[in-house]
Amino acid sequence: MADKLRIGIIGTGGIAHAHANSYRQMPDVEVVAGADIIPGKARKFLDEFGWTDAAAYETHEELCKRDDIDAVSVCTYNGQHAVCAIAALESGKHVLLEKPMCVTLAEGIDIMRAEKKSGKILTVGFQPRYNNNCRKIKRIVESGELGKIYYVQIGGSRRRGIPGSTFIDKDKAVFGAIGDLGCYSLDLSLNSIGYPKPLSVSAYTSDFFGKNPKYYPEADRFSVDDFSAAFIRLEGDIILDYRMAWAMHMDICSDFIILGTDAGLKATAPSPNPLWGSIISGDIAGLYLMHDQCGEPVTTPLSLEQTRGDIFFMKVRDFVDQVEKGGKAPIPTSQIIYNQAILDAMLTSAREKCEVKIKIPEI
Repeated sequence: MADKLRIGIIGTGGIAHAHANSYRQMPDVEVVAGADIIPGKARKFLDEFGWTDAAAYETHEELCKRDDIDAVSVCTYNGQHAVCAIAALESGKHVLLEKPMCVTLAEGIDIMRAEKKSGKILTVGFQPRYNNNCRKIKRIVESGELGKIYYVQIGGSRRRGIPGSTFIDKDKAVFGAIGDLGCYSLDLSLNSIGYPKPLSVSAYTSDFFGKNPKYYPEADRFSVDDFSAAFIRLEGDIILDYRMAWAMHMDICSDFIILGTDAGLKATAPSPNPLWGSIISGDIAGLYLMHDQCGEPVTTPLSLEQTRGDIFFMKVRDFVDQVEKGGKAPIPTSQIIYNQAILDAMLTSAREKCEVKIKIPEI
């Protein structure tokens, strides 16, 4: 490897700016190329960050043909995640893939097969894992303090927070709140309890706010979900009770609750405001252990841990570190394929109005 890790960025929209801001803080990294299907967009993006010598392309294939690029960030809309990630892997590049992993279970399997064949690192972008309170929840579960886990409740919500751009276009995003916020919710809950295998999903979705011009100015082109709820059965006889909203007549959907046979754990969100009401980013206001002491129900407040630094930067830095030392994916596809399987099953279950069994083949 050269003195600096050479990076290409595929897709130069909103989230690509967060990747770029992280990379330009790293003296051991050089962004040498960007690609975007909109003519001139990649050039404008690269120039904005002062990378005037970096090459701009209008297709990911052109960027991937270069053999002097070590790794790429895939920052496209959801529907292009799989094709761009696979092309990068097949051309010998490591991949930092933005969430959600892709849009179907079949695509996720194709990504994993390409990853395995390439021998390269592919990590998926769930930066809340770097929040110290999210890590603390996982440590508490792993300690055995809660006993056997049998029920998890997770939710993330915005009272009014429907995004724009490609987020609301089914042809590009495929899912709405499910894929935008729901994948974070699933990763937080599943990672906290050891990523048990999903078995079945019964889900519901709606679009009452997005398609109503009273609440959303681009209602005429809104074609995804703005609310979803699901009942998910996991291996180990665990139930995951999930709900997610971009818009609703409520402050928050729920706290994050883990019920065990010996104790329960609850993480609460900060006081809600009209736009945000979610703990899925690790913005936790309170953490409480519910247990018995001397035969009496007791609630014990637990201390919160400050996270020093930008968790998005930590995510990108961890990827770079693992590539440079020949390590492993910080957030592996072997876990996120379960997340992806649930997202896929949610859409199918909601559309067909029935429970969907999940089958993930060996890869």
